[in-house]
Amino acid sequence: MQFVSGLAFSAQRLAVEKQFNFVAVEIYPDINLLALLGRNDEHLKLLETQYEVRATSRGHDVNLRGDEERLQQAEKVLRELIDMLRARPSLVAADIRSALRIAGAEPDTDLKGFLADAIAVPSRRKLISPKTANQKRYLDAIRSHDLVVSIGPAGTGKSYLAVAMAVSALVKREVSRIILTRPAVEAGERLGFLPGDLIEKFHPYLRPLYDALYDMLEAEKVATLSEKGAIEIAPLAYMRGRTLNDAFIILDEAQNSTTEQMKMFLTRLGFNSKMVVTGDVTQVDLPASRHSGLIEVQRILRGVPGIDFVYFDDGDVVRHRLVSAIIRAYGVHETRASTNREDGARSEPS
Repeated sequence: MQFVSGLAFSAQRLAVEKQFNFVAVEIYPDINLLALLGRNDEHLKLLETQYEVRATSRGHDVNLRGDEERLQQAEKVLRELIDMLRARPSLVAADIRSALRIAGAEPDTDLKGFLADAIAVPSRRKLISPKTANQKRYLDAIRSHDLVVSIGPAGTGKSYLAVAMAVSALVKREVSRIILTRPAVEAGERLGFLPGDLIEKFHPYLRPLYDALYDMLEAEKVATLSEKGAIEIAPLAYMRGRTLNDAFIILDEAQNSTTEQMKMFLTRLGFNSKMVVTGDVTQVDLPASRHSGLIEVQRILRGVPGIDFVYFDDGDVVRHRLVSAIIRAYGVHETRASTNREDGARSEPS
């Protein structure tokens, strides 16, 4: 009886396997297998999960098995990754993972065009590429619009990519200066409690912008350009009364600007200039009596020609994987808290 049931099981398994198609994808000998397949074949496992196929590697061959539609999708993506690695051997595992995530989220994405969209910055001859579809849209929006407003949680690359585009524009002489600014408002802090003069007090608030610059330019170069006025990092209040021509201007942490400050800043835009506004509307540190300029600007300027809004979510977080989970958890908590407050208000006697 056991032998018969074993035969029946084997026949059943064979019948199931016959329902699936099989394809072998050859990998060129010059391809970096570690970059393509990932450590311990982690990229193949991601491919399996996304397309519900079976993927196994043997030397320079990858065998795929699955239903016809899924198999075609997985094969197409794998071949595109191989072609990209041949064209750009410098691609690393992080680039391949990003391409796989993009292909899974948006199947019609041109992966070659996606990874070819690299921003060249001088430091370490580094290329900065978008890691998600929204990051690619962000870069495209900055190229094609004079004013871009980007809104989303921490870790989605809003500020970093904007600084990269600014540095690239300065190096190519598309603009003559970079202006980076932030409101002097942070969670639970006030400038008066910090030691030093105004510039020394404000320096810690601008540290993230300096960090991004130092990642793209040598420290000596940043200092030289700052002395010449080609790079300016200043509090938002310093923008009042100025007209900023031939410049790439970035307002960071814009959720902490007031309505009046936002209007003041946006009207500084001059000829041959680009302006990028970044912020996270879930982390407003203004007093309850003040409205966030970033929240209001969405209603005021939506639909105005020449202005584009780009939104990021937790799926665009490119920091540690736990950052995404933390953002989602806080989102769920805040939604529940808001619902409970509304329910409590309705239940109170009038």
